[in-house]
Amino acid sequence: MAKTYRILVVDDEESITFLLKTELEELSDFDVDVALNGTEAINLIQSTIYDIALLDIKMPRVSGIDVLRFINEHSPATQVIMLTNIVDYKTAIETIKLGAYDFISKPYDSQQLLATVRRAVERRQLVIDKEVMKRELSRISGPSGLVGESVVFCNVVENARKLADSEAFVLIQGASGTGKELIAHLLHNESPRRDQPFVAVNCASIPDQLLESELFGHEKGAFTNAYAAKQGLVEVANGGTLFLDEVGDISQPTQAKLLRFLETGEFRRVGGTNSMKVDVRVVSASNKDLPQEVKAGRFREDLLYRLNVVSLKLPTLQERKEDISLLVDYFLKRKSKANPKKVSPDAMTILLRYNWPGNVRELEHVIEGATVLSQGDTIEAKDLWINPSLAGNSDAAARLETPEGQGSSLSLEAIEKIHIEKVLNANQWNRLKTAQVLGITPKTLYLKIKKYGIKASYSPDA
Repeated sequence: MAKTYRILVVDDEESITFLLKTELEELSDFDVDVALNGTEAINLIQSTIYDIALLDIKMPRVSGIDVLRFINEHSPATQVIMLTNIVDYKTAIETIKLGAYDFISKPYDSQQLLATVRRAVERRQLVIDKEVMKRELSRISGPSGLVGESVVFCNVVENARKLADSEAFVLIQGASGTGKELIAHLLHNESPRRDQPFVAVNCASIPDQLLESELFGHEKGAFTNAYAAKQGLVEVANGGTLFLDEVGDISQPTQAKLLRFLETGEFRRVGGTNSMKVDVRVVSASNKDLPQEVKAGRFREDLLYRLNVVSLKLPTLQERKEDISLLVDYFLKRKSKANPKKVSPDAMTILLRYNWPGNVRELEHVIEGATVLSQGDTIEAKDLWINPSLAGNSDAAARLETPEGQGSSLSLEAIEKIHIEKVLNANQWNRLKTAQVLGITPKTLYLKIKKYGIKASYSPDA
């Protein structure tokens, strides 16, 4: 899918704007708007996301420098190229300090102009890529590959590949840890948008009051500490794919704004009054039964219909146990790259009998922990940190240390408390990682810690 770059040309000489628009639009990847004064330019910038702005420095009333300052505050990713007369070189250099990408003297050379615009486009893409990379590094990702040969899993992958070329919105359903984000990546990587950003948003991990600002951005002064305008993730994803993970956790006020965006592609930044438009494909995922959430009044029915144009249902690991040995081999190679370890028959028996409430993600963390705990080149049953009440193995159950040897006479809540405490300690009280292993949200983990009165032996780091 070829990317079209939006360019704004601002100059009070109509002959200049006409010439620039004509020359740039001879190239198929540029779409050019023009403004004959600074006021008109500012109005356009408030309603349209531009990749590049070409600004004449000297204009009556509202100068190019005034427009540059406005862009810096309201559309910081837009790259600005100043148009100047030779006698204005000193002023042009000052604009670089104010945030302009470059300047070109008039009368300009067409080849030089085009080369500068191309470099500015590349710089903007680097800015977007940096933002995407920051988000990728800031979250803990699941396994990096789709591993499995079971019929039920292969059917989902095959259907996802069929949908990749489509622009239809896709809802991926499945329990936590089943690989919903991997399928979302597959939909993006095999789509015409593959060369554009893939932006993932975990809706469950962002507080309700901040989610709208994260998605749609905010204007300077929109709320306390909003010292500068910030572009939203829908702008970062422009041209690519926006992945809304755990979409069932979005509050109802934000659901209404998300619905409007999905229907029109238009949005308003928090604190803003002007609508802007982007082109993104939305893929969403949820571990909740959204039709039941609709019946309970917690999720909008019209939003569900909009998100659920096409649906993919991911199987639990319990439903694809024939893939466990393949996944174990895959994780062992990733976690112990120099000398991959093996799994003993007894340990594999436990892994195959376990119910895996946390699914593939839990399996990954169990293998990661076992590679650290095991002394030799073989992982034994004693090295596995799993919930013994679900393991179906007496040796594993014996490792569950309970008060006064009560063992199986404990209530489910007591067993859950002990298991949560063990996983917290195993992960050094990293709540985000612990929640992923347990297959629950960080908010649910926090509530259970409070409910059971679980205390940390040292300061938690998350």
